[in-house]
Amino acid sequence: MNRDNVILIGMPGAGKSTVGVVLAKKLGYAFVDSDLLIQAKEGRLLHEIIEEQGIEGFWAVEERVNSSIDTVRTVIATGGSAVYGSRAMEHLKQIGTVVYLRLSCEAVAGRLGDLSERGVTLKAGQSLSELYAERVPLYEKYADIIVDCERLSIREAVEQIGKIFS
Repeated sequence: MNRDNVILIGMPGAGKSTVGVVLAKKLGYAFVDSDLLIQAKEGRLLHEIIEEQGIEGFWAVEERVNSSIDTVRTVIATGGSAVYGSRAMEHLKQIGTVVYLRLSCEAVAGRLGDLSERGVTLKAGQSLSELYAERVPLYEKYADIIVDCERLSIREAVEQIGKIFS
């Protein structure tokens, strides 16, 4: 297990950013939200990038930015679509341990508001359940560790992950 960085993956609404901030404090690590990094590097909001460049264009930007992350002792919360970038995911696996925050499709749906405002990359006509079914095998493929967050509070998820890295 690579303890240099902790990389959080999972569906939008799984708690990657929230768990990531608290986990970073617990471990004494820095924190990076890759969605915020994308927005800073591009000078646009996620949904603006998607509107202007399309989903595939956004994924290309996301892969480029995620492939350039060069940190040590950092918790990195990725966007839900990060797993579409195989080059970026291989890079992230080399610089840290990938933790999949698993949540059921029903729980994800209950946590998400307006999907377009969150920058969720749904293809035309694609439902959340179809997106979920498409992404879960990718999350499982890249995960070094899977944490089932279905019945965990943020604090409990942080405690469970923190035990692995302390």
